[in-house]
Order: sequence, then structure tokens, then C-alpha cells
Amino acid sequence: MHILVTGGAGFIGSTYVRALLSGDYPAFAGADVTVLDKLTYAGNPANLAAVAGRPGFRLVSGDIADAPLVRELLVPGSVVVNFAAETHVDRSIDDAGSFVHTNVTGTHVLLETALRQRADRFLQVSTDEVYGSIPTGSWTESSPLLPNSPYAASKASADLLALSYFRTHGLDVRITRCSNNYGPHQHPEKLIPRFTTRLLAGRTVPLYGDGRHIRDWLHVDDHCRGIQLALERGEPGNVYHIGGGTELSNRSLTRELLAACGADWSAVRHVADRLGHDRRYSLDDSRLRALGYRPRTAFAEGLRATVDWYRSHPDWWATRAEYDARYANADERRDTPCAASSSLEVRQPGSVH
Repeated sequence: MHILVTGGAGFIGSTYVRALLSGDYPAFAGADVTVLDKLTYAGNPANLAAVAGRPGFRLVSGDIADAPLVRELLVPGSVVVNFAAETHVDRSIDDAGSFVHTNVTGTHVLLETALRQRADRFLQVSTDEVYGSIPTGSWTESSPLLPNSPYAASKASADLLALSYFRTHGLDVRITRCSNNYGPHQHPEKLIPRFTTRLLAGRTVPLYGDGRHIRDWLHVDDHCRGIQLALERGEPGNVYHIGGGTELSNRSLTRELLAACGADWSAVRHVADRLGHDRRYSLDDSRLRALGYRPRTAFAEGLRATVDWYRSHPDWWATRAEYDARYANADERRDTPCAASSSLEVRQPGSVH
């Protein structure tokens, strides 16, 4: 079995690859694994250092929209798991073009190549944000897609493309849509690692608007187990929700992080709300639960372990703790971070055999 994992050097993708190559998914034991990752600011080869020497594993630096490279890597009969995406809403508001390129055009290239190479399965990793905002209740997999941000719109577009390849061509496509992820190795542009790293550094944290936006929190390990379950037991053409079961307002989450980092509310600064900020997300994940899915990581335990990981890995996040200054308030600007170093070999296109 050959598995092509796109975006596999990022937060969620690398968690999946580490679990896969560590034997956590017995049905895929012994598979050859190729990771294709553009290695942008969010892709870090160090995330794969623990499995870099495993037999059958290779990391290739490249763009999923590069059709010749994708044809080289996607061997006939492969399983494709597409984590590759631009994901940060704030960045999509400022510059939607890169989101369309990667999330839409890149997904199209993968789908077209998977069809031509007769891929065994194609799993598209997506998000609850494609549905927009829901004041009460929870979305089912048949709920209409009503995205509000350019990021969410690009992911919704990719999902529709993927389903069209199932309906038109019969390609075995499955889609997973998850709630908000957290855990080790997440880039500090996202809420939990951003607040954690700033609080650990003795800085203040910016809370959008009134802080009453509600999210369901899902540990990345549970997310990856849900993806694997959809791959193994899911049905072609189906969408599967993966939820964490812990809904919190951003204010409540901030209180949890303050306590975990030994800070108090004086470290919180209220800032202007994000444009088009969705108020609440909530997924009904009963379809995947019928296949045996249950989140295993209690939120309190997972959050504590996540904060401890950032506390014990300052070298990992110190060079990533601030993304581009145009996404931060003027009083948060700092020196431009230098690139992180890694001893992990990154194979370039043309050296993959």
C-alpha cells in the first residue's frame, strides 16, 4: 500500500503521519508513506523528525498545484489523504488568492491525478467553517454550505469539487469536517498556541470582540483517529463530521489558559472583532460515531498536556511565535522571526525515487 499525505508536515498532517508510522493504525501497517508539503511558514520538517528514518517514508517539498510533481508521486492505486491547505482566516481576509490557489486549484490537481492514476481512496480533510455560523443546534452532513470567510469559501469549493469527482467519475472520495483542533505542534497563529506562548512569555493576549464566540474543541489525536476511521470504514461519497464534544466561548477558553499559564485577567486585552467573525460552530457527528468514533482525550487533560508541551518546547515555538505584523496590532509587532533549523532531510522534486 502507498499513501500520499499532502500537507503532512503541518500540525494535523504530521500528527496523522507520526501515528500512522508508529503503528497506531494497524490496517495501514507496513504502508509506504510519501508526504508532499510546500513547507510554508506552517509546514515544519521537525514535526516529522520522530519518523524520518522509518522504512518507506519520504518527505518531498512541493506544491499540490504542481501537476507534474503530483503525477510523479501519486503512484497507481495510492490512498490520498489531503491535509494541504491554507487555513488561517485572518490571512484569507487579507489575501484570498493563496487560499484559492492551494485549497481549490491544488485540490483539483490532486483529484484529477487521483482519477487518472486510479487511486484507491481519496480523503479530503475539511472544516466545520464551510457551514457558516449556527446559533443553536448542530449541523448534519446534509446541512447547506454557507461559508462566510474566504478561507471557508475555498474549503467549501474544494469539498464540492471532490464530491463531483465521486458523482461524475466514480472516484472513491470521502470528506471529513472537523471542529476546532488543538494539541502539540500547532502554529502560534491559532488561538490556543498563540495565547499559550504569549502568556508563557509574560505578554498580553488579544481577545476578539466580546469573546463570546463559541467553538467545539477537538484534540488533534482524536481528529486523526476519526480520519482513519472514515478511511477504513466509511462509504465512498459520504461526508463525516468529527467533533470533540467540548463547546466553550473564547472568554471561557481564555480563563482556562490563564489558569494553566499562571496568569490572570489583567493579561487580556480586548481588540476589535475579526471581519465576518462566525459566532458559533457545532457539528452532529453521529454518522461517524455509528462507525465506532469516540473522542478519547478529555478537554481538561488535553489542554493541560498541550500547555505543558509548549512550556517544555520553547525552541520549537520561539521562532514562530509571531506571524506577519499586518495580522497583529501595532503594539504586538516584534522582530521578524528567523527560519527554524532542522536536521531532517527534505527531498526536492526529482529526487523522490
